Amino acid sequence: MPKVAVLVAAYNAAATLPKCLDSLLGQTLSDIEIICIDDSSTDDTPALLTRRAAADRRIKVLHNTVNSGQAVARNRGLKVVQAPYVTMVDADDWLSPDCLQQAYDTMEQHPETDAVAFRLILHNDDDGSEKDFGLPETLAHGNAISGREAFMLCIDGWRLHGTYLVRTELHRRIPYDESTMLYSDDNTSRLHYLNAREVRACEGIYYYRQHDSSMTHAFSIRRFDFMEANLSLRKALDDYFTSHPDTLHTQTSQTVMQKMEVSRWYTFLACYRLYFNHLGEIPRDSRHDLERRFDNILSTFSVKSLPLSCRRRPGYWLIGQPYLFRMQQRIFVAARRLLRLPMP
Repeated sequence: MPKVAVLVAAYNAAATLPKCLDSLLGQTLSDIEIICIDDSSTDDTPALLTRRAAADRRIKVLHNTVNSGQAVARNRGLKVVQAPYVTMVDADDWLSPDCLQQAYDTMEQHPETDAVAFRLILHNDDDGSEKDFGLPETLAHGNAISGREAFMLCIDGWRLHGTYLVRTELHRRIPYDESTMLYSDDNTSRLHYLNAREVRACEGIYYYRQHDSSMTHAFSIRRFDFMEANLSLRKALDDYFTSHPDTLHTQTSQTVMQKMEVSRWYTFLACYRLYFNHLGEIPRDSRHDLERRFDNILSTFSVKSLPLSCRRRPGYWLIGQPYLFRMQQRIFVAARRLLRLPMP
């Protein structure tokens, strides 16, 4: 049985996939399985994967007939995992040669540990520069933190990132959130941490490629999925606190939910500004659909769930009627443009 499984969801990734696969096949921990899911690519990705699988039996290839997004693709791969530990690597990212060995050894040495975070290096494709994302001090020197602590760090502006090795049993209990094509997979990281007994970190490096053409940076209708992904996480947390009443004190759970609501509100506002900034690029039919989505998300907020400073920002007051909310925002934007003031 392999010791570690790696899920690689690939969509039109022929340009970057070779480096990703080379980094996996060159791991010092060689007893691994690499499960690649071609998410209905239209470039050379399927053929590339077929060739690489023929050359190395550790690579297993699955093909989706419809492009369904990373969460769906990874969940399909998760079903065939044999190893006791599993991680994911995006098709345009790569690992240091000792990354999986470092994480595996940490897991084996600490039976109570359910997740081991990698070091995360942000690689800028434009100029080749790299930046260490950093880890919280509480995880330094091999220290362990509780899953609850890891979760709190994760929802606090991603002070703890979401690249890690996790026990397959935990991952199968909490598969990737498929509610949206983008962003909802981040919810799973947070829920894994919340449900972990303890979390540690290792020195193995995950290299995260940043470039303007990625789906999370370039403008796309899919960018608005962030709103529904946040709502899905809120519902998951509601369910968790209902079924685990003794896990977090009531005051703590209220703090968590308010942080979640503040984050959701700012995401909603960011998406709203994105909509107006790119209005000319959005087809008329898609505009109607987006306005309906905005209205649905707006209806999930309540005055009690947000601090006064959040819900009374100029131009973005929390008003229950979607029509009035849109009207105040348009007046606000028009006024600032008339006065030649920068948009906040």
